[in-house]
Amino acid sequence: MSRQDRWLLPEGIEEVLPLEARQLETLRRKLLDLFRTWGYELVMPPLVEYLESLLTGTGNDLDLQTFKITDQLTGRLMGVRADMTPQVARIDAHRLKRTTPVRLCYLGTVLHTVPGGFARSRNPLQVGAELYGHAGIESDLEVLCLMMETLAAAGVQDVYLDLGHVGIYRGLVREAGLNAEQERALFDALQRKAHTDIEESLAQFALTKIYRQRFAQLADLNGGAEALEEARRVLHGSSAETLNALEDLCSLAQAVRRRLPHTPLHFDLAELRGYRYHTGAVFAAYVPGQGQAVAQGGRYDDIGAVFGRARPATGFSADLKTLAGLTTAPAAAQANGIFAPCADDSALDAQIRKLRAEGECVVCALPGQTGGAREMGCERVLELRQGVWTVIKFEDK
Repeated sequence: MSRQDRWLLPEGIEEVLPLEARQLETLRRKLLDLFRTWGYELVMPPLVEYLESLLTGTGNDLDLQTFKITDQLTGRLMGVRADMTPQVARIDAHRLKRTTPVRLCYLGTVLHTVPGGFARSRNPLQVGAELYGHAGIESDLEVLCLMMETLAAAGVQDVYLDLGHVGIYRGLVREAGLNAEQERALFDALQRKAHTDIEESLAQFALTKIYRQRFAQLADLNGGAEALEEARRVLHGSSAETLNALEDLCSLAQAVRRRLPHTPLHFDLAELRGYRYHTGAVFAAYVPGQGQAVAQGGRYDDIGAVFGRARPATGFSADLKTLAGLTTAPAAAQANGIFAPCADDSALDAQIRKLRAEGECVVCALPGQTGGAREMGCERVLELRQGVWTVIKFEDK
């Protein structure tokens, strides 16, 4: 790297400058306060952990996204977190050990080896909430509604929801008797909705006609409410596991319509986000002009088992930077600062402390500095008038 390029940051890694930082911090406080009103407690997991913890359960899918480093104290491999969800699950299962439902929230930087999508950051600010200890659709509904309220609080508009259920595909795989290799090949083709590849894969499997038809039609089971009715027809006669998953999805959809009657719903039974760790309903929020989800979540009941306690779990997460970029609210205005002169005066010092204690922004001049009050973002100044240090607006000078 040449000397003039030493200031460049790695691709996909960005820093946050004052205006955006102020907006992000305002939004951070707003969302954490929102989570608190819903009963979600804030946790702060460490930036690095041993790989055995980070890449267990939910974390298995994150192996390629995780930077690995060597702990100089033990020689063991550690990872820089690429997702905070497995860390929060560990806290619930191993540290808190409560028997009641537990609601936890978090917000912090994660680091990815490659971007999570086109033009995505490699160091997003992940914000999310998790609910442990309840297996019903009521907890899925709560988390989904909190996700939507989070987007509303961030000023994100025109949101529509995409709903699915990984149990439908997983149930079909089990009843059809696919092996792990066949499951992976078909899963990849379904995610791409590549009908030719789906047909080619199915032609190689020793399946009955009915199972070939069900898997082939799965890629087309998407759209509005009619997609669920079509799914009932296509999957009629399937195993109890498959049909129960479909009914769970239908029940969740009905509950969402009651709670969020003005939110457009879309269904996709071949959308299997987080298939390796999700166990039930999955959901994602989209907005026009964004090809990728702006927030997403779902149920992942098995994750706690690797930490000694298999607890039902559901949650969602988003990137705070993405939400801030989509907000329709105006950016936070620069503080109406007060410019204080450089003077060795105890009365001036006392007045500055008083103003700051009241929440005012007071910027002190430095000897020989370039620029004055306006250049320093201040619309008022402290002046000595009749022996008293007084705040003066420029127009009153």
